[in-house]
Amino acid sequence: MEINQLKATIEAILFAAGRPVTKKEFILNLELSEEALENILSNMQEEYKEEKRGIEIVKINDSYQLCTKKDLYESIYPILDKRNRPNLSNAALETLAIIAYNPQITRAEIESIRGVSADACVYKLLEYGLIEEAGKIDLPGKPMSYQTTNEFLRMFGYDSLEQLPELPRYKIDENQQIVIDELIEKTETPEEVKEQEDIIKNINNQ
Repeated sequence: MEINQLKATIEAILFAAGRPVTKKEFILNLELSEEALENILSNMQEEYKEEKRGIEIVKINDSYQLCTKKDLYESIYPILDKRNRPNLSNAALETLAIIAYNPQITRAEIESIRGVSADACVYKLLEYGLIEEAGKIDLPGKPMSYQTTNEFLRMFGYDSLEQLPELPRYKIDENQQIVIDELIEKTETPEEVKEQEDIIKNINNQ
């Protein structure tokens, strides 16, 4: 099958599926190698960008999905979805971040980190499909654990959880104040040291 026909076929599969299509599915049905498939999809992604199309091919772990561009959301949502628009509070976003950085975390562990009940936030994130149950943990009471979903990756524009921003390294000093090692280690001049000390003071005073 020549390249343009392959691209058309891949586009048709993604459009008809309406869901993430795995690389394995493509490889089995199109009889392509993984390298050839990834090259074609990468090329298609670039073409969509250059042509300023209203759709894009999004990679989610080992799958690909045809999606509308995020910056067109305001025009699309009122027409296609009559439900209340997703609205995540700061508490829900904090809970989502904790789960993203700690896959298979239990509700009790989330509450231990945040210091408050996580019931409402977990329920809301489950409702929006941003997290899912990840199985019961081998602990007393067999508590349920949670992890983020492909919808989370798609919504925030990540291919996988490995693309999450790296968290700064910190420790608590003898005065129970936050000391961020990463900020200190990267400084080289007295001016930079002073600047970073001011940052740390601001964090500690919050």
